[in-house]
Amino acid sequence: MTGFGRGAAASESKKITIEIKSLNSKQLDLSMRVPPYFRELEVTMRSELASVLQRGKVELNVSVENIVPEASAVINTEVLQQYRSQILALAGTLGIPEPADWYATLLRLPDALKTELKMVDAADEEAFRQACREAASALMAFRSREGERLFQFFVEKIDNISSLLASVEPFEEKRVPKIRARLEEQLAKLDSVEYDRGRLEQELVFYIEKLDVTEEKTRLRSHLNYFLDTLGLPADSGQGKQLGFIAQEMGREINTLGSKANDPDMQKIVVKMKDELEQIKEQVLNVL
Repeated sequence: MTGFGRGAAASESKKITIEIKSLNSKQLDLSMRVPPYFRELEVTMRSELASVLQRGKVELNVSVENIVPEASAVINTEVLQQYRSQILALAGTLGIPEPADWYATLLRLPDALKTELKMVDAADEEAFRQACREAASALMAFRSREGERLFQFFVEKIDNISSLLASVEPFEEKRVPKIRARLEEQLAKLDSVEYDRGRLEQELVFYIEKLDVTEEKTRLRSHLNYFLDTLGLPADSGQGKQLGFIAQEMGREINTLGSKANDPDMQKIVVKMKDELEQIKEQVLNVL
């Protein structure tokens, strides 16, 4: 969801430049800095941008350059007339002279200048909307290029986890005899303890079955395939959240595999799988 876009358009009186920056976020968090003249367009453009951008922490900045000079403020003549009348009355009452410089005195008083808020004319509105859409389009193009890079990244990481999962099998075949031999060795040291050999065999079978990771491997392979299938969906399917959920399920299976491993070589493989998965989770936040 990271990206940057810029758009520009002009009317007869104004040149409008809009920049949009996007960072990762689970929801759409859109902040807009719009000059007062265009403030009335903010609501409709916010809705239009939300349908295009969907997710991300987005900042939009609008800058306006006046092509034709215009006065942004005018002298408030009526207010200044009232001020002058009151000052003259005050001078007569207090017996003090009138101001030597009326302009300096009056123009420093509150509300001496007034700003006229004009309605946005049709040409300026069209230029604003055009610049906004152009910036959003540039941002989405940036995101698309980033998406192509992420697609290859995810495929590589999923292949790495799949290869690591396959490398577990040789160690898995060896570990059951090793576990059994270790338990029997410990029991042999207990010379003074008598035990039921048949019951021991049952307990060994039960214990070894609890260490079996066949189901975890099967589910993890299924999640890996599901991740790739979801990754191949159309770009407007909103698969970012779905990929995040699948990655969580992958993590559960990898953690269970590690807790059942009971073998140092398998544990090393599980650590590598976790590292690959963490990289996937970090970048999934960048997917819509």
